[in-house]
Amino acid sequence: MKHARPLPLSFVRRFQGWKATEFENNRSWYQHLQAEGQRPRAFVISCCDSRVNATSLFEADAGEFFIHRNIANLVPPHQPDGEHHGTSAALEYAVTVLKVPHLFVIGHAACGGVAGCFDMCRGAAPELEERTNYLGRWLDLLRPAYGRVAEKLPTEDADAFRSALEKEGVLVSLENLMSFPFVAEAVAAERLSLHGLWIDIGIGRLEYYDGEAGTFREVALPA
Repeated sequence: MKHARPLPLSFVRRFQGWKATEFENNRSWYQHLQAEGQRPRAFVISCCDSRVNATSLFEADAGEFFIHRNIANLVPPHQPDGEHHGTSAALEYAVTVLKVPHLFVIGHAACGGVAGCFDMCRGAAPELEERTNYLGRWLDLLRPAYGRVAEKLPTEDADAFRSALEKEGVLVSLENLMSFPFVAEAVAAERLSLHGLWIDIGIGRLEYYDGEAGTFREVALPA
């Protein structure tokens, strides 16, 4: 592994700063986590986007969230074919081993993956159509969402279309989650609740999907 390089000095300094402050101030808690294991309050499926950090959004401490990140916060359908499935493996571990009580799917504004799907589906990104393109084949999961949005909005209104597609993508993931037998069973037994969220970090607005009303609403404290 001669291609692996030492950690850049700037990150070494950041680690040392964390160790001298956050770690030292909470040493007993970190030791507890190490010795007793994790009991997270929620499993979070969010985008790889560096601007979206679930632990910061909810001021979560170490050990509170079990997090899986992928392009466009997508969940594939249940497909027990014996192949490699990273998202499905994380989901299985969270639900059947850690037994998390909550599962958050968090979409976000200005998502590059969603924008890529928008371009691909309207024929503006031929490179994503190539069979060997990993990103394009992953974004195929969003095609049903693109079709649903296209029934309501013109593609010429790109900003509105992409924003709607970001939220519709969250719904696709929620639908696919229920195709996993262990998820459906946990939801039916009320051991697990699913939550669809969308964040616009530019204005600090968080929305949740209201299943009964069939729409996204802004998160707010009860009046």
